[in-house]
This record gives sequence, structure tokens and C-alpha cells, in this order.
Amino acid sequence: MKKSTVKPLVFAAVCLAIGLILPTVFHTLAIPGTIFLPMHIPVLLCGLLCGWQLGGLIGVIVPLLCSALTGMPPIFPTGVAMVFELCTYGLLGGLFYRKLKWNVYLALIGGMVCGRVVSGVANAVFMGMANQTYGLQAFVSGAFVTALPGIAIQIVLIPLIIIALEKSKLSERP
Repeated sequence: MKKSTVKPLVFAAVCLAIGLILPTVFHTLAIPGTIFLPMHIPVLLCGLLCGWQLGGLIGVIVPLLCSALTGMPPIFPTGVAMVFELCTYGLLGGLFYRKLKWNVYLALIGGMVCGRVVSGVANAVFMGMANQTYGLQAFVSGAFVTALPGIAIQIVLIPLIIIALEKSKLSERP
């Protein structure tokens, strides 16, 4: 295996592990995941560090594995909707940062906004299939108002991690 492929795979594996451990710790300590968004951080990091392919893949795997291993999130409708949301985060974060060469803040925020739009559409479809109500007010409340602390943490923490890894030469921007 080439060195250039090993490092992104290792980062992706670490992000996957963090994506499984962090939500479990939050649930164990009764810290609401809907407020602090512990699954989002490793998926966004993976997209920015490893590119759109691995970011999207980790975005699909994390909510499915968490659901299978811990029952959180419930697989349907929440878990399936999160697959689409987190895949979008990882995929677009990596695409914006690594392919289109946006700065880390724009790539992060662009991926986050697009992921929330995809989340809204996915939740509307899957909640409708489950005969549950989901409208614009539920979307705005869940995706932006309730999640505001998690969004703030992501906007502060993720760029700091990316910049630190790049300055330390553990990660390179192509």
C-alpha cells in the first residue's frame, strides 16, 4: 500500500472510532446528542482530513453502526435520515476543502449548511413514511435552534484541529 493511501485510511479509522465512542460517552453521561452533535464532529473531520470519498463513507457507517451497537439513534426514521445528513457532511466538507480548495471555515460551514438541508428533506420523507409529523418549524428547531451549541463547538473546534494537524505536518492539504 502506498504511503499516500495509508494516512487517510488511518485518519478515517480514527474518525470512525471517535464517531462510535463519543456518542456512547454522551449517552452514558446523559448529555443530549441533539444539542451537542457528537457524531457530526468526527464525520466532518474525516471529510476535511481524508477527502470526500472517505468522509462520505464514514458519514454512512457511523450512524448505522451506532444504531446497531447501542440502539441510538433509533434506526428508523432518525438513523436513516442521519445517514443522508452525515454522508453529506463528510462528502461535501471533503469536496469543498480538498478538491475545490476552499478555506477550512468556508468548507466546514458549506458542508454543515448542505447537510442540514439534506437532513430536513430526509426527515420529512422518512418521518412521513413513519406517520410522524415533521414540518418547517421542527426542521428549524432541530437543525439550528436546539443544535446551536453543537454548531458553535464544530465551528470553533474542527478548524483548530485541522490547522494544528496541518501545522504539525501530520496532515497535508493537497
